[in-house]
Amino acid sequence: MTLPELLPSLRTSLSTRFAPEIWPLTTRPGRHGDLLVGGVSLRAVAEQFGTPTYVLDEADVRTRCRRYTRAFGTGDTEVAYASKALLCGTVARWIAEEGLALDVCSAGELAVARAVGFPPERVVLHGNAKTAEDLRSALDYRVGRVVIDSVSEVARLAALATTPQRVLLRVIPGVDAGTHSALTTGVEEQKFGLSLTTGAAADAARRVLGQHALALTGVHCHIGSQVSRFGGYERALSQLVTFLAWIRDERAARGLPEQGPAELDLGGGHAVPYRHGDDDFAIEGFAHRIHQVLTLECERHRLPLPRLTVEPGRAIVARAGVTLYRVITIKRTAAGQRLVAVDGGMGDNLRTSLYGARYTVSRVGQISSAPTTAATVVGRYCEPGDVIARDVPLPDDVRPGELLAVPGTGAYHHSLANNYNMVGRPPLVVVRDGEAHVAIRRETIDDLLLRDAGCRPETGR
Repeated sequence: MTLPELLPSLRTSLSTRFAPEIWPLTTRPGRHGDLLVGGVSLRAVAEQFGTPTYVLDEADVRTRCRRYTRAFGTGDTEVAYASKALLCGTVARWIAEEGLALDVCSAGELAVARAVGFPPERVVLHGNAKTAEDLRSALDYRVGRVVIDSVSEVARLAALATTPQRVLLRVIPGVDAGTHSALTTGVEEQKFGLSLTTGAAADAARRVLGQHALALTGVHCHIGSQVSRFGGYERALSQLVTFLAWIRDERAARGLPEQGPAELDLGGGHAVPYRHGDDDFAIEGFAHRIHQVLTLECERHRLPLPRLTVEPGRAIVARAGVTLYRVITIKRTAAGQRLVAVDGGMGDNLRTSLYGARYTVSRVGQISSAPTTAATVVGRYCEPGDVIARDVPLPDDVRPGELLAVPGTGAYHHSLANNYNMVGRPPLVVVRDGEAHVAIRRETIDDLLLRDAGCRPETGR
């Protein structure tokens, strides 16, 4: 027999344990099996705001911003938050206050930055297929840099620019980051970037250098997401410095003046753990190693050290988030598998369906001495692939109406949320110092009907 089986009271105390590396930094055990985040009871959040609800720990987000800025220093290095991970006015304000730059991918994301007065010189516009609206919005706001992703984009951007716009070229470094195929972006035969191998990157550079409305200031790459090892970044860095040296030589051959230190944006994709034992990312070690490799590569090419940019998104916000659900029903399959169905699912968490992501699930607000066995937590949506977490340990006495919490849901959950089955998206509730407030309200049925012209009352007939 196990120790908890011999001592039921010990099992009760173990039920409130949690792996700190996957929960928000302020998470603490509460009374009667509750958990506190930001000094706020998760059970109280569910009672006040309903479920599903995204909970976001402000102190966690700010602490991780500061860890990055300390690791990379200031001056010749920039930390740009990848806003696609999670963006709303509240988060954008935090990022601005912490001194980070902001990476946006659309006119919509740029509108959020503009609404909170984010400094435009610290905004970077990305995107493999930027629309005219995206480009016009960026130029109108005078963003610091636009990352060009295709040869045709050079002429489109130059035609719209009325003053010189600083640009970077996104290149394909030919580096496989060793992550999920849907998260790999540094290799050929995928949609992002300009190939160094085929000469597309060099062609785009020549075209930019021929445009008076564009100022080519550097290069950019992104090798993938959930990358836990440094080797791929080091190989990409070597490719980017080599290309910067080629741009320097091309500029000299054209008799163009130098524009000061170049910029080298190494992207992001730093891994975070979603379950106990998952790989983490050693930020301080990474910063030290990348500065070493950059110095060596620049010396080899006799190139002045460029300004370095890194773009963490998931690594800033993922662990700050927890999603709360209510159990709706419980079933057992013919093979004996326990299915715990909740009031959310793929409408608020697409990552399991898209990437086979794995999560931790904990019961909150109940103390139990029941044995813990594997269960699969499924959602309410009409898809067989609507699964939140497979084979997670849950007490055998979990019942409908009880509260479950899924940590690690700060990144790519609200951002990917959708209205499948005409279900409204959850609210985003920020917690800090014992207080909770709504950053994004719950979407209602009225919100959904408002966009549907066919559901409006007929008038004028």
